[in-house]
Amino acid sequence: MVSPGARRVWTCGRSLAALLLPFAFASLAQAPAAEAVTPVAGPPLTIHYLERRVERPVPLNNEDPIPDDEGAKGAELGLRDSNATGRFLGLSFGLDASVIEPGDDIRQAFRDLADRRFVVLNAPAADVLALADLPEARGSVLLNIAAPDTRLRDADCRRNLLHVLPSRAMLTDALVQLLAFKRWSRILLVTGPAPGDALYAEALKRSARKFGARIVVESRYDPQGGDVRDTALREFALPTRGPEHDVVAVADEAGAFGASLNYNTAAPRPVVGTQGLSPAAWGRPVEAWAAVQLQGRFRKIAGRPMRPVDWAGWMAVHAIGEAAVKARSTDPATVRAALAAPGFEVGGFKGRPLSFRAWDGQLRQPVFLLWPGAVTATAPIEGYLHHRTELDTLGLDEPESACRAFSGTSG
Repeated sequence: MVSPGARRVWTCGRSLAALLLPFAFASLAQAPAAEAVTPVAGPPLTIHYLERRVERPVPLNNEDPIPDDEGAKGAELGLRDSNATGRFLGLSFGLDASVIEPGDDIRQAFRDLADRRFVVLNAPAADVLALADLPEARGSVLLNIAAPDTRLRDADCRRNLLHVLPSRAMLTDALVQLLAFKRWSRILLVTGPAPGDALYAEALKRSARKFGARIVVESRYDPQGGDVRDTALREFALPTRGPEHDVVAVADEAGAFGASLNYNTAAPRPVVGTQGLSPAAWGRPVEAWAAVQLQGRFRKIAGRPMRPVDWAGWMAVHAIGEAAVKARSTDPATVRAALAAPGFEVGGFKGRPLSFRAWDGQLRQPVFLLWPGAVTATAPIEGYLHHRTELDTLGLDEPESACRAFSGTSG
C-alpha cells in the first residue's frame, strides 16, 4: 500500500512558465512558425511517478547521503519544463507521485493508479520486471530511471519498458573507452561483496574484452562490518597487489570501501570505477551545452545538486512532454506513438539529440567520466565509430542484445 503522506500531485503555475520562456522557445525552434502559435487545447496528460523506497547504508567519510527525494525532484522539474513549453500549444501536464516503503506491495500500488498509461519507475530491477509483466501494464509505457541492470536491456527486456538511466554496460563501456584511449589497458579489479558489485565487475570485464583492455587480476574485498577508514593504510595493500597494471578498478556500488582506496593502493595507480574516476549519466560538475541552466533550475527547487537518477527523472517526464509537443496533442495514444516513432529525438543538455534504441528501449546518450569537481571526458571517446551513431558504441548494440520482445512501446 502507499505510505501515508507519500502521495503528491504537482502542477505548474503561470509565473514559473514565464521564467522558463527561453527554454520553451528553444524546444519549439524547429517547429514551423504557424504551428508554434496555434493552440491545440486538450485535457491535461497525467504522468505517474512510482518509487520503491530503498534502505541504504550510512555513507562513509562524511559524504552526503543519497537524498530521499532523488528522482522525484527531477520528475518535478520535468513537469515544470513540460508545462512551460506546452502552454504555447495549449498543452498541459500533471504529475501524480507515489512512494511506497520497502516491505509494501508495489504491484498493488501500480494497480491503484488512476491512469497507468505513462509511469516513471524509480525502483530496483525486480520491481521493474514485476510491474512490466502485470496484465494491467500491457497498455502502459513504463520509464525506468533507477535500475542500471543490463539484463533489463538484454534477455529480460519488455516491450512496454523504456530505460532512461544508462545501463551498467554503458557506464563501463564509457570508462574502458577512456582507459583504452589513454593506453591504460591493464586493469587490477577489486570487487566488493554486494550483488551489485558483482554485476558491475561483470560489466567491466565485458567492456575490457570489447575494447581490448585486460583484467590482469581480480581480487575480492569484504569490509565485514568494520570501519575501513581506520585500517585503510594497511588493509588495501594485499587486495591491490598483483601483476603490473595501469589502474585499479573498484566495483563497490554501495560505497562501503571504494573511496578509501585512493592513495592506499599497493602501487601508485589511479582508482577508477564506482569510486575515483567514475562514469555517470550526470553529476555536479556538468556545465557544458547549457547544462548549467538545468543545474541551476534544479538547485532552486531541490536545494541540492542534481544526481544521475534526478536527471533520469527529469528526462523521462521531459521526453513525454516533448513527444506531446511534437504530436501537438495530449491524447495518450497519440503521445505514445510519437514517443515510439523511429525519428523521435529529445534534448538532454548533453550536446546532441538523444533517442530510444529500437531493439531494447534504451535511451542512447553520452556518458560523463567524472572526478569530484571536474568532467574528465565525455564518452563516446573520439575515434570510436559506429555505422549508425557512435552513441551505440556504449552498451549492448543490436547484434549483442538478446532482446527480442521489444517493439516500439506497444504493450
